[in-house]
Amino acid sequence: MAGEERRQEILKYIEESEKPVSGQKLAEIFHVSRQVIVQDIALLRAGDREILSTNRGYVCKDEKKAVRIFRVFHTDEQIEKELNIIVDWGGRAADVFVEHKVYGELRASLNISSRMQVRKFLEEIQSGKSRPLTSLTSGYHCHTVYADSEEILDRIQESLKEAGILSA
Repeated sequence: MAGEERRQEILKYIEESEKPVSGQKLAEIFHVSRQVIVQDIALLRAGDREILSTNRGYVCKDEKKAVRIFRVFHTDEQIEKELNIIVDWGGRAADVFVEHKVYGELRASLNISSRMQVRKFLEEIQSGKSRPLTSLTSGYHCHTVYADSEEILDRIQESLKEAGILSA
């Protein structure tokens, strides 16, 4: 398979996948090295393809869905509640970001869309290997959230407000 054809097939595979696709899995499917996949992804991105890298693999940015940024504030103990509100209404927490006084905007991909992914994320945080970005800003942070409709985003917003998590 020629390079351009392979890249189009990689893009199609990632777009059609319900979950992130690892570079290793793509390498196995297309019978190339993981390094070739990394190069192909870089070329696709250079061609204006919105492919995001997460700790679970590659995903395509979903332009068709409704999107909203929520500014929130909570303790570490409320992370689970916050993320479960988002996923229980059918939202996807695409990222988390904070505005640091010295470093500016610091952003990390999450792509959490299920309670199982919330649990895995919490296990990673609770392992002590790293701290949430919110530790840099006393609990204040933002999430980019995707959903199938503005109505769902409105419900997420209302639920975050009722839980005392939504920041003014």
